Amino acid sequence: METFIDFVVSFKIKRLIAMDKKLLPIINTSGMLFRKYGVRSISMDDISKELGMSKKTLYQYVDNKADLIEKLLSHQIESSTTCKVDVPEGMNAIDFLFHVSSKISEEILGMNTLIVFDLKKYYPLLYNSFLKAKRENTVLKIRENLEQGIKEGLYRSDLDTELVSNLYIQKLMNVHNPEFLSFVNFSQEKVFQVMFDNHIRGIANDQGLAYFEKKKSEMKQ
Repeated sequence: METFIDFVVSFKIKRLIAMDKKLLPIINTSGMLFRKYGVRSISMDDISKELGMSKKTLYQYVDNKADLIEKLLSHQIESSTTCKVDVPEGMNAIDFLFHVSSKISEEILGMNTLIVFDLKKYYPLLYNSFLKAKRENTVLKIRENLEQGIKEGLYRSDLDTELVSNLYIQKLMNVHNPEFLSFVNFSQEKVFQVMFDNHIRGIANDQGLAYFEKKKSEMKQ
């Protein structure tokens, strides 16, 4: 469902540029166990046994379970920050926004609710810092998309890209909010489609709307 952490006042992303070769398998293995069994139920003993190493060796790389979770979240954020999204040839800003939005939706839907519950309850500062960093990274990608669309002549040139990108991310989060969905008699897919349609109609100019309608017609066919 992301390489960070200074959670005392504001979250600072800690880039693990020279990550020790032994730390990465520790992070991957602990992440696998957390996804399967939840965070609270997995102990450092469980992780060391799964890795086939002693706890003494494990503690050479992490101070404790909280430090391990911090490094795990930091690695996920670092990965998503440095990851380059391949843009297929001929894909303009509208195509790319739909592509990225769908990927974000899949990521949200794929989040293990047990992990989220455990992190929110037992590691709230780490979890909130993670969410903040993840949101900032996603807002940056959406803002870049808005700037791309303006350059391509598909989006309105008078857009406040900072405000619009933040509003869009909030809409995406609301679409996948179980509390919100419990009040509407529509599927997540339907809510996402309507949200995306309304967003494009709010940011696109005449040329962009014409292209959007053309793509919708092609998809229906």
